Amino acid sequence: MPEQQALSFWQHLDDLRSVLFRIVSVILVAAIAAFCLMPMLFDNVLMAACHPDFISYRAFDAAAAACGLPPMGSFSIDIISTELTSQLMVQLSASCWTAFLVSFPIIIYLLWGFVEPALYPDEKKGIRKAFIFGNLMFYVGVAAAYFLVFPLTVRFLAEFTLSDSIRPMVTLDSYVEYFFTMMLIMGAVFELPLLAWLLGNIGILSRGFFSTYRRHAIVAILIIAAFITPTGDPFSLFIVFTPIYLLWELSASLVPATSSNHENS
Repeated sequence: MPEQQALSFWQHLDDLRSVLFRIVSVILVAAIAAFCLMPMLFDNVLMAACHPDFISYRAFDAAAAACGLPPMGSFSIDIISTELTSQLMVQLSASCWTAFLVSFPIIIYLLWGFVEPALYPDEKKGIRKAFIFGNLMFYVGVAAAYFLVFPLTVRFLAEFTLSDSIRPMVTLDSYVEYFFTMMLIMGAVFELPLLAWLLGNIGILSRGFFSTYRRHAIVAILIIAAFITPTGDPFSLFIVFTPIYLLWELSASLVPATSSNHENS
């Protein structure tokens, strides 16, 4: 039986309010720290992909040279601010998003503390493993976005021109919004193995599903990779396709090998 005796609705609501207050407090403290450090973070982290010496561009060129392919070439972006308050508002919003990314494990831990008393001991053991794995995969996804997906997509979008008469200029607001959107999306995408594990353990998903639809998944992942890297460069397509496909295989390995209606392909 769960450790905690049954509580009334209002007691649960009071506990939830306390948890939410702690979460907001953690994010607020982290946001204040991020706001103070934002000038340094902006130059060295957020804007790093705008410069030709970004570590990913150098790695791409080195890998392309090793494969006998031409280098990606020099690249840089000039960011402009079009509103009087843009830089202040961007610093505020970037600080909040940075605080959320940094505080993600603490937020999940506090939510876990609210749910834990209602679980049985065997359920708690599984959830603890899921907590560690989920946080790890979230940050792996953020790293993949920062070093792989974001540099490739922002490079293509910044260089794409509809007409030669249009001079491309990237606004500060759009750049920062796209940056954090990509970080959060990729962090969420890398939680798919955890989702597969949860669905497998409650009997909704089996390993046979992954075997049956592996070929379909490869085609779908190629389409997604081509959308992310629409330059048509096979090297860029490969380096985006590989981690997404590995996610599929990792998800398959985490699902119990129970019987399925589908036969292995």
